[in-house]
This record gives sequence, structure tokens and C-alpha cells, in this order.
Amino acid sequence: MTRIITALSEVSADYDALFVDLWGCVHNGVAAMPAAVKALQDYRKTGGKVVLVTNSPRPRAGVVKQLAHFGVPTDAYDAIATSGDSARSAMYRGVVGTQVWHYGPATDSRFFDPLDILENPVEITRVPLAEATGIVCTGPFDAEADPETWRPDLEIALESNLKLLCANPDIIVDRGEVREWCAGAVAKMYTEMGGTSLYFGKPHAPIYDLARRRLHKLGNDIPDPRILAIGDGIATDVKGAIDEGIDSLFISGGLAAAETKTVTQPDAEALTVYLTAENSTPPFTIGHLR
Repeated sequence: MTRIITALSEVSADYDALFVDLWGCVHNGVAAMPAAVKALQDYRKTGGKVVLVTNSPRPRAGVVKQLAHFGVPTDAYDAIATSGDSARSAMYRGVVGTQVWHYGPATDSRFFDPLDILENPVEITRVPLAEATGIVCTGPFDAEADPETWRPDLEIALESNLKLLCANPDIIVDRGEVREWCAGAVAKMYTEMGGTSLYFGKPHAPIYDLARRRLHKLGNDIPDPRILAIGDGIATDVKGAIDEGIDSLFISGGLAAAETKTVTQPDAEALTVYLTAENSTPPFTIGHLR
């Protein structure tokens, strides 16, 4: 049974660090959520560390710029771990070969910037699909288009038995009031078609390993029982935390706002029905991070 709380401060003293999702928790894809920002600032004032753990396909530097644009101040967090950085590390180790086709918008081109944290990284060249040894998917070309428009390219990739590196395992996000498809939806379709998709963001282990390394660089070796993961994705944030043995605070007013009947706080009965259907039991739930 999950415990519904009204503020992060009710439970935060039991944790020395937070792994915090961004989209749907700290910002809505358009602007910062002031109450969430204040909650993180207040937590850091008590000595707690905040690592933003996001399935964004962007490198960390790109997320820093995006947060500034949205109005999230730098004193709300200590470090950032992105699915993009975790996936980039794998790409530069050659997991999908060296001749890759970029499935995604041109705005994600920074994903292919040189990576200086690996010894002897492979040289990556972007090529047309017909010449590719693998696919790097940062998201649909059009995030609002019918998913069936993705199928023709994926069928060609499947015929060549190409592996698909997914830079963002999220299926959907809400940009303000508009729901958009993410790279995870493309990877899911490719897998269902019989292809091989590789994941490095939540709920998969590599991004948590990266988040722990970020904590270590801050001079903190914090054991998992003293870390609280916060997020609105039951299949990503909460599942990933459970798989890693980390406690979680589920934000019901994000992706599952309709199912949990969340305005300010979730409806207790609707929340129970939703979590039962998802076969998930996060220790804590709150409507919105505050």
C-alpha cells in the first residue's frame, strides 16, 4: 500500500539524496513548476543532494541550457544524469556499429558530439539508412504524427537486422497540454516487429549507475537505502527504482493524472485501482512535487 503524502518534507529526512525526474515533475516541457523547484531548494538547504535523472536524449550540457530556459535555477540541483549521456557512451563503445542512421529530429544533432569520457572511443559516422550498421533513435521525426508513419523505415531496418539504440525509453510526454511521442515508442514498435532495441535510460540499470557516479563525484558515497527516486512514470521512474532497490515517490499528477483523478492530490480509490492495474507499489505518492 502506497502512502499518500502532502509534501516532500514529510519523508525527505530519511534520505541523503534524491534521484529526480524532470518532465512532469520539475517542469512541464514549457516552464518550471515553482512548488517543485522550492521543494528541491529546501531539501538541498538541509544538506541533501539532488541528482536530476532524466530520460532526455540530450547530453547533460543541453539539459542545463534547457532548464535555464524553463526557469529552473541551478540551486535546485547538484548534478544531472541523462539517458542521452548513458546512450552516447554505449554508442561510442560501438554497440550499434560505426555507421549509424539517426532516427530523430535535427535538433538532436548534439547527441553525436564527441565524447571525452571514454578511452579509445570508436569513430561514429552518420549515414543513410541503406548504408547503416545500426540505428540511433532520439525520437520520432514528428512527435505528434501517427505512429504508423514510422513503420516503413523500421521495416527496412528489420530486413537488414539492424539494432536500434534508444536514447530515451519514455513512450510519451506532455508538453504543456500537448501529448507527444518519444523514442521509447519507436523502439517499442521496432521490438514488437521483431527487431532488437537497446535501452540505457530509466527503468534500465545504466542510467542509475551513471547517477551514482554523479553522486560519487560530489564526494558522496550514499547507499541505495538512503536514496529516494521521484518521478511520474510508473513504468520508468517507479519500476527502475524498484529494480534498483531504491525507494520511490510517485508523482500522480503527471502522466497518470487522469487515471488517478489528480488535481491537487490523487483520489485514493482511483490511485489504488491504477497501481493495482500496473502491479506497482511505490512507497509514497503525492499529487505534485512540493
